[in-house]
Amino acid sequence: MSHPPRPHPCARSSRVDRVNGWLEKAWRNGLSDKPSLDPEALWAKALRSAPATGERGPRSEAAVADFRLRLEVLCDALMAEARLNPLGLTVAHGQLVRVIRQRLELGAMWQDDPAILETPLAPPIIVVGHMRSGTTRVHRLLASDPALAATRFCDSWHPVPRTPDTRPVWSAFSLLIARTLDPWLDTLHPFGATRVDEELGWLAAALDHCAYEAQWRVPSFTAFSEARDPTMVYREFARVLRSDAKWHENAALPRVLKVPQFAEDLPALLAQFPDARVVHTRRGEDDLTRSAASLVANQMAMQSNDVDFAWIENEVARKIALRQQRMDEALATFDGPLSEVSFEALNADWEAEMARVYADLHLPFTAKALDGMRAEQGRAKNSPHKRHGQQMREFSSNAA
Repeated sequence: MSHPPRPHPCARSSRVDRVNGWLEKAWRNGLSDKPSLDPEALWAKALRSAPATGERGPRSEAAVADFRLRLEVLCDALMAEARLNPLGLTVAHGQLVRVIRQRLELGAMWQDDPAILETPLAPPIIVVGHMRSGTTRVHRLLASDPALAATRFCDSWHPVPRTPDTRPVWSAFSLLIARTLDPWLDTLHPFGATRVDEELGWLAAALDHCAYEAQWRVPSFTAFSEARDPTMVYREFARVLRSDAKWHENAALPRVLKVPQFAEDLPALLAQFPDARVVHTRRGEDDLTRSAASLVANQMAMQSNDVDFAWIENEVARKIALRQQRMDEALATFDGPLSEVSFEALNADWEAEMARVYADLHLPFTAKALDGMRAEQGRAKNSPHKRHGQQMREFSSNAA
């Protein structure tokens, strides 16, 4: 279904306003309870359906304390800074309860079957670069090679395996709701319940800040997280990756990993995977800032009635500078296989650019790999994501 163009970065569907009205009325009339962002209330709700023993599992006391502290700081920031509307409050409550429940379920699973965490992994391929710099395109081109493995969207956001595996169904339902509320969602990022996607959900499950600062205004949580050692987050990430690889029986294939947050935390990630290969994507900073700010504004506008786009642009520019500095420092001392990819070169001749990437990484660029990439390019050709560039040009024209 086609929708009218997004008129400005902070636009939102009228459906969001209707949902806000329904929620306010339901709370006012006692038809449902107003969601809480008190950490203890969130834990109590998660514990209704998940085992308390799963909080520890194979995790150290320091890891348990790290997660608890991250949750407390995030909840404080949400209540003091985020200016959430009723939908935003409901979404925040639901996300955090799910994260706690997943953590408990993962810990219990690892307690029951500790051998999962001994699963040997092939050296992964890490795609690192700024949001909107071509990381998704490179990631999906690599993932279309049958000799490599990648993560499904549904497994990223629902990391606990199920029998039968109902995660694709739940993810498809979640995407249906998201697209109903946000008709421009697929212009920002191409989604699919079982489609290859980034491991953003695994970082969110460990309460890294990247997924949360992209949808809520929580500067104190961002500052806390940027100054904090992310080792515990990436230890949890590695445990989840081993679990996913064991479940899908693809641990022997190099996993292609991609989250823009990696640019900020590359030393901690490489400490977990010291034999990794790295692909670094680059794009002009002005294009990066405008495009990333558009994505953040889209998410914030749905969950808050008080969104400052100038603040978003400044924050995105600051974040890009911080990530660039940290990424440059990490790559300067990285001595493994590394390939640099230009966004413009990828647009000009993606086949030649990907052939060069494979050579840099010492991987065979096979006919099957090329066939898979051509099929992926065919799917991407008609993606709604193509419309985002046109929207950005219209935003600039309207502002002028």
